[in-house]
Amino acid sequence: MESAGEFSHMENGESKALMGKESWNNGIKTAQNMSTSLMRKKSDPMLVSRVRFQMLRQFLANLQEVILGTKLAVLFPAIPLAIAADFYKFGRPWIFALSLLGLTPLAERVSFLTEQIAYYTGPTVGGLLNATCGNATELIIALFALYRSKIHVLKYSLLGSILSNLLLVLGSSLLCGGLANLKKEQRYDRKQADVNSLLLLLGLLCHMLPLMFRYAAAPGIFIADSNLQLSRASSIVMLVAYIGYIFFQLKTHRQIFESQEEDEDEDEEKAVIGFWSAFSWLVGMTLIIALLSEYVVGTIEAASESWGISISFISIILIPIVGNAAEHAGAIIFAFKNKLDISLGVALGSATQISMFAVPLCVIVGWIMGIQMDLDFSLLETGCLALTILVVAFTLQV
Repeated sequence: MESAGEFSHMENGESKALMGKESWNNGIKTAQNMSTSLMRKKSDPMLVSRVRFQMLRQFLANLQEVILGTKLAVLFPAIPLAIAADFYKFGRPWIFALSLLGLTPLAERVSFLTEQIAYYTGPTVGGLLNATCGNATELIIALFALYRSKIHVLKYSLLGSILSNLLLVLGSSLLCGGLANLKKEQRYDRKQADVNSLLLLLGLLCHMLPLMFRYAAAPGIFIADSNLQLSRASSIVMLVAYIGYIFFQLKTHRQIFESQEEDEDEDEEKAVIGFWSAFSWLVGMTLIIALLSEYVVGTIEAASESWGISISFISIILIPIVGNAAEHAGAIIFAFKNKLDISLGVALGSATQISMFAVPLCVIVGWIMGIQMDLDFSLLETGCLALTILVVAFTLQV
């Protein structure tokens, strides 16, 4: 264990690695972390070194790293503008658009802060934290939609997250990577891809059971309650399977998920802010994400009517793409660099987390809240999901 002096030593702005501690780089640095790292930029410590007061210098140094340490910092003004638009009762479509833009840099900064915390907690706790916060934006939006009983928005947004990861991100990565490396052979780890593909197929099976049960029932028989109970039982199985997957990833078969594509000459990364600073910033940004998510859920109907776009299109297409734009762009850039393992880790890892964790968690939370949330995503949506997962699984077997 580190002493209190070591933590305070880090809080004073020094970036020296803690001695005797297994760093995050020696554990599992996930593909999501590596993809969002492309959106970051190094800050100049000389800008705040001349500040006389130590506490003020430390605060400004943290502010510089957290707020200005990303290429998406230009979108941060959308956050106060969204709050001001809601306070002064501006047009609700403006509130929706500004909130959606504000969520983009926040999602990238949450990934950065979980990585900073992982330098102190070690790879296991850091991996659990990243597994929980990896798709925090989509999960928080889904929970607010559940709280407001907008089940259709919840289902569409989670379905859109899975489809965008498997079709848009993975497809763009394979296409761009292939075009950029025509004279090279692109390689990836089949074991990691197979694990995620099998979990996606398991999630698909659990999604299809309530749908098949509904169509198999005789006409005139009310099966809503039975279908709901089947969905809840399937959700428990999915969560247990996802917990087993996390244990498999972080403990028993860690070497499979360790990134093998980091540059050998790359300097060892170190924490740039202290543990408690990172934790405080993470809590604060999570609260801001919750506020903006409430704005998004509350104004989506007004934006749909004003723009002439259906709620399903906004939920399936716009929200997933904008919410994780930094992570998606990073995956495509890594494909350009012929680092296909990282691109696959981003696309398949995020889709698996949404399918096997976020969706069943919403069902269980709805059960606790007395809201009838099930796994029946209707025939068309489930068919699109099934076709997508099967195409991806067969494509990665070639």
